Amino acid sequence: MTPYDAYVNTANMSMSDREIEAEALTRAALLLQVCQQNWDAPDRAGKLAEALEFNQKLWSIFQGALAEPDHPMPVELRTNILRLGRFIDGRIFDMMAYPTPEKLDVIVRINQNLAAGLRTGADTTPAWQPVDVETGSLQDEVWA
Repeated sequence: MTPYDAYVNTANMSMSDREIEAEALTRAALLLQVCQQNWDAPDRAGKLAEALEFNQKLWSIFQGALAEPDHPMPVELRTNILRLGRFIDGRIFDMMAYPTPEKLDVIVRINQNLAAGLRTGADTTPAWQPVDVETGSLQDEVWA
């Protein structure tokens, strides 16, 4: 184990569940943004597959946890996040079949907004904007 690995392990042990989830969502967004910014790179297909797979696994974990009947989150909030997860699943499958950099925008924004909401704390209003899951666009641009 390198000193960096030891630092990361120690940092992760001291993070709350919300902080870990926010970090994972931020990483998922960054992986997709790197693909967008390097769309014409020769290794784009591999990087895109890796980024989409990471996002898909992360959202599958969220969906599995939120679907548990004894999950402590309020039912309405759980339902809304599960709907976002279903939308993201569809967008990921669409990206796998017909990739374009623009289609990644909404996944990046959802991930960033949820991460921001998780970082604001349980006692404050989340700093995220609603997403129209029909069109896949934010109602107000937050992450320009």
